[in-house]
Amino acid sequence: MRSFLLLAALLAFPAWGQTIAKPVRVIVPFPAGGGTDVLARIVAEKLRGGYAAAVIVENRVGASGRTGVEAVKNAEPDGATLLFTPDFLMTVYPHSFRKLSYDPRADFAPVAIVARSQLALAAGPALPKNVRGVRDYVEWVRANPKNGFFATTSGGGTPHFVGVMLAKAAGVALSPVHYKGGAPALQDLLGGQIPVSINPVGELLPHFKSGKIRVLATTGIERSEFLPEVPTMAEAGYPDVVVQSWLGFLAPARTSPDTVSKLADAIIAAAASDDAIESMRKFGMRAQTSGPSAFGATLRADLERWGPIVKASGFTAEE
Repeated sequence: MRSFLLLAALLAFPAWGQTIAKPVRVIVPFPAGGGTDVLARIVAEKLRGGYAAAVIVENRVGASGRTGVEAVKNAEPDGATLLFTPDFLMTVYPHSFRKLSYDPRADFAPVAIVARSQLALAAGPALPKNVRGVRDYVEWVRANPKNGFFATTSGGGTPHFVGVMLAKAAGVALSPVHYKGGAPALQDLLGGQIPVSINPVGELLPHFKSGKIRVLATTGIERSEFLPEVPTMAEAGYPDVVVQSWLGFLAPARTSPDTVSKLADAIIAAAASDDAIESMRKFGMRAQTSGPSAFGATLRADLERWGPIVKASGFTAEE
């Protein structure tokens, strides 16, 4: 079945010949080397010579990713500038920042989702070894309320609000400690400075496999294929704590529907390649694509879902 899908994708890529003459920029709002950046470069390589003669990946970092988003918002809507981003810049930030310089619905045209991933609650050496699951952790927090801290990879991002959701569902007080990325959060988790951390599954895999951390639960609808032995939050008794993140391409608003359609076809075909799928697996992501219409529906639904969660938390991100 997979071979048939790959063949169909390759036959479709690209069926129209080179579409745009000018160099195309794929803006990644995070530093080079992470999963988002690596996947962007693989897709960009496959767009060269088909969708465009030249495709360049540009890392526009700053303001927790907002700098890169703003660059695409202000670009010409000619199909020559694309944003490749994880979901929370489009779905959570509009609720967690009082003044955001972009509107995901008004300023962007959804093109394609290429991958999905889960988050996970991980425990380090500061948590007693007899705490093996989420319910054990909740009971430990009740008994040790002063230690109800959890690490997040950024204030106002998806991991932060997974902790908020868990605290509400379990009826315990959990306090986030915000780090500038997954690496420093995991460093303190491994060092015993903080008992638990909420991270993308891919960031946790090396430390889980080495036995340095325990993963108490994942946030998907079903168990992660990378951690099949670990239950979901729903299986652990918290069915409201379900979060599946996406990675997707967006173009500036007013990009023509024809251009968006051609971009989506090219990007989805590129994401079906063996090296793209392998790259996703390396970073704990699952290849799962959606075109413009389905992507737009997902974006709208996620925006609506996160609004009440962020509002109820009382959190406002720093400008």
